[in-house]
Amino acid sequence: MKTRSVFSCSSCGYQSPKWLGRCPDCNSWNSFSEEDYTPVSSGAKERVSLYKDGPVLLRDVVARDEDRLKTNISEMDRVLGGGIVKGSVILIGGDPGVGKSTISLQVSNHLTKQGIGVLYVSGEESVAQTKLRAKRLGEPGSDNLYIVNQTDLSLIIEYIRKLKPQVVVIDSIQVIFDPGISSSPGSVSQVRECAGALTQLAKTTGTSIFIIGHVTKEGTLAGPRVLEHIVDTVLYFEGDRFAIYRILRAVKNRFGSTNEIGVFEMALVGLVEVKNPSEIFLSERPSNVSGTIVTSILEGTRPLLVEIQSLVSRSSFGYARRRAQGFDFNRFSLLVAVLEKRMGLALEAEDIFINVAGGIKIEDPAADLAVCAVIASSFRDQVVIPRSVVLGEVGLNGEIRSISQVLTRINEAEKLGFKHCILPKNSIKNLKFKKSDMEIIAVSTLKEALDIILRPSIKQQGEEGK
Repeated sequence: MKTRSVFSCSSCGYQSPKWLGRCPDCNSWNSFSEEDYTPVSSGAKERVSLYKDGPVLLRDVVARDEDRLKTNISEMDRVLGGGIVKGSVILIGGDPGVGKSTISLQVSNHLTKQGIGVLYVSGEESVAQTKLRAKRLGEPGSDNLYIVNQTDLSLIIEYIRKLKPQVVVIDSIQVIFDPGISSSPGSVSQVRECAGALTQLAKTTGTSIFIIGHVTKEGTLAGPRVLEHIVDTVLYFEGDRFAIYRILRAVKNRFGSTNEIGVFEMALVGLVEVKNPSEIFLSERPSNVSGTIVTSILEGTRPLLVEIQSLVSRSSFGYARRRAQGFDFNRFSLLVAVLEKRMGLALEAEDIFINVAGGIKIEDPAADLAVCAVIASSFRDQVVIPRSVVLGEVGLNGEIRSISQVLTRINEAEKLGFKHCILPKNSIKNLKFKKSDMEIIAVSTLKEALDIILRPSIKQQGEEGK
């Protein structure tokens, strides 16, 4: 078949017969690159159905929990929705060195210990290099784990059909190429066609496939956007490669919730599960200082206690700087405006910095009141009342709005020894609290909350004592 030259967008996969400065589909600039493309005829690929008799009634399909393969890594199973669904395709992305290959090899070893056959396709490392990494992780391998260094898609599919493994790991999709396509590995056409062929194989054979994908310098998954639409689940590793903790988050999951997260600690033996993330995130929290507060956020069904830090200082430049790490910047700017307008804090000439300790990214609006309180604490140099957790969404008029799943958050705080909980007044209506030592303080306005949360500074206490 005749080969033609096309220009493909590296962001979304849009193709054009000529070069364009801006992609008309995703509006990205200078993203078109030229590549050779050979159209594939509709009858070139064999299409096989799992159900030989054609369509079946949905009510006649039996779905069982045992159709999921347990990895025996509880944090991984939590993010996947209970385990690996047979025949599913899972895409794992993240920054270089964050632990994508490490977690894939660990999952492979845990599966093979249960007698599940796994084929690990390493396109970037030789078989000997993969063995060295496995020895570092303390996993010598088993009779069910096969390793191969191969980048030719046709040979990989041949290995899968010959060995018939239940799980396959592709490391990584950017180095795999289809010999029927003339473009180079990693191009839009290669990534799209290879991912499509692997997905078709997974659906027809019932093999679960893990695909590791590279990310761009902007932090998004490399390759066409259609790659994320093809697969069933997209997992993303968050965290700095030089930090200790890693957070595994499901960006897309057809078989489970996208709100769950898994927390891991990078150690010499690989990624170790963190059973109690709240305790870890608060382990280094300073005491009796201003600019620090604890709030409870929800990640799926899991409540997490996190520390929010703030530093407010006089600006040395002509304009005040605003920086937020782990918190939405637009929401942060809105809360600063509420503090200026409703509370009368003179923050226009102050540099304000916000940091969520532990590398957590907060999207829960229940952290609004904590952010306002920690900014006021640093600005006034006032310490937050000890052993307290602060919850509540802040409105534009300074009102404290109700939040969801209050009891779950309070129980998690009580487990870790907190004695005071400041929360919206509307959130405690019709709730039955069990008897405990925790003091529940209900507030309705931002001014009322700050008057309760903030104690006089050490300097102020000394002046009052005189």
